[in-house]
Amino acid sequence: MTSRRSVETFIAQPSIALLGISRSGKKFGNYAYRQLTAQGYRIYPIHPSADVIAGIRCYRNFKELPEQVDAALIVLPPVQALAAVKEAASSGVHHIWLQQGADSPGVLQACRELGLDTVSGECILMFAKPKGVHKAHRWLWGVLGKLPQEEGIAI
Repeated sequence: MTSRRSVETFIAQPSIALLGISRSGKKFGNYAYRQLTAQGYRIYPIHPSADVIAGIRCYRNFKELPEQVDAALIVLPPVQALAAVKEAASSGVHHIWLQQGADSPGVLQACRELGLDTVSGECILMFAKPKGVHKAHRWLWGVLGKLPQEEGIAI
């Protein structure tokens, strides 16, 4: 279960690696990139075979990033997410956000075994300085008691 502390720690990171940006520009990873950069985050897309997507500089792996990051947003199918989690951990990342659809029991088990502080089952756009529909969605989830909690206190 995702804790409030894990969410807050992740969104406090100024720079985040993003695994899951697509060449089509129409996937959630691309949308998340645009929204998070508009919110002031330094987002570094990692793509195994693209140097540039829609004018966005991509990096082949964590070693190519211009700075060390401690957080990775993973927007990939579970089979690819498992490899991404392992690569992130071996690169010194401590905080993982598995966007909905990226998690699976195997991916979550790997995160636990690697000692990664992990957020799963949550939409990052509801928590990282939300606006518009994401802000409304967060409010609604708060009313319904569905937000991550820690020690009985909802965020």
